[in-house]
Amino acid sequence: MISIALAGKPNAGKSTFYKAATLAEVDVANYPFTTIDANRGVSYVRTDCPCLERNERCGNENCHDGKRYVPVELLDVAGLVPGAHEGRGLGNQFLDELTNADAIVNVVDASGGTNEEGEPVEVGSYDPVEEVNFIEEEMDQWLAGIIERNWEGVERQSRSPGFDIDDALAELLTGFGATEHEVAASLRELDYPDDPQQWTDEHREELARDIRARTKPIILVANKADVAPEENVERLRETDKLVVPATAEGELALRQGVEAGVVDYDPGDDDFDVVGDVSDQQKAGLERIRTVMREWGGTGVQQALDSAVYDLLDRITAYPVQNESKWTDGQGNVLPDAFLLPRGSTPPDLAYAVHSDIGDSYLHAVNAKTDRDIGDSYELEEGDVIKIVSTAK
Repeated sequence: MISIALAGKPNAGKSTFYKAATLAEVDVANYPFTTIDANRGVSYVRTDCPCLERNERCGNENCHDGKRYVPVELLDVAGLVPGAHEGRGLGNQFLDELTNADAIVNVVDASGGTNEEGEPVEVGSYDPVEEVNFIEEEMDQWLAGIIERNWEGVERQSRSPGFDIDDALAELLTGFGATEHEVAASLRELDYPDDPQQWTDEHREELARDIRARTKPIILVANKADVAPEENVERLRETDKLVVPATAEGELALRQGVEAGVVDYDPGDDDFDVVGDVSDQQKAGLERIRTVMREWGGTGVQQALDSAVYDLLDRITAYPVQNESKWTDGQGNVLPDAFLLPRGSTPPDLAYAVHSDIGDSYLHAVNAKTDRDIGDSYELEEGDVIKIVSTAK
């Protein structure tokens, strides 16, 4: 399962975002380090279900009238403060929680109502643009420190016959989530001495920055957009980052309204309907949320998760089935599973994603939409429905 981590300074709204996206019970409070141990839960990314191409909806519990929700892991890491890479505010512990994430959502308080330490200040008095590069800089410095502390081992290996710097650095960086391919790609982009003993701190820092960018891409959420000065959100969007304006509190209110049976809303919708009795105060609050949604096309919570997976990580959704005409599994369930795969994946890749035994015994595949056999090198597209034929039972 793809893992997305929420990071940012204290009081930026990470725990509210997490609770809205998972409906898990977590502490949400206006003081630093509300979260100490990372919260882990399941959220979803949204895409169009292939059942929209048929006469009837599939009826899958993760399909809401053609809106397909695909599970991802969501991780809420405690607030990071400046100097986290040096251990300040338990920073090393919190940064370590990010190592297994595939992408990072940097939650920024766009209202400027908290300072760099996450302490409450008057709304608009702190410049949120100061936080744009905060997370990546802390992670880059932290990873550079890890590389430096372990560099003596790389130097020792370099004295052995047959030394390969790609292999040595891949071994060192595996714990950060880097693959051999990513390490090799990074080294091709960098200018460095062949002898590790001649590497400088600058070389190691360049390596850290490049590896972090490859393995931990970051999307920025301009949270609290409902109370933020408009110019703050616009200035954040004018940076070179992928930015999604959001109101995590608004999303949480809508999801709780759905649970209470008074709101009709699916995550990622750009509007909602009030279908139950609400007080005048609740109605006013909902209308404020509606105003923000109309301005930004939604609350931003679902949009941020979708952008992290489909844009930053460049994933596509593929649906394996056993019956290519009915699009069902062996029990007759229509479109039972959805897999998020890297763009460029092939039918054998999907087979291995379903199960290693199916991948090992893969024979061929059928595109269920066209009812035609497809080759092993066929690149899967978003929404493909594929029958995998294998000798596995």
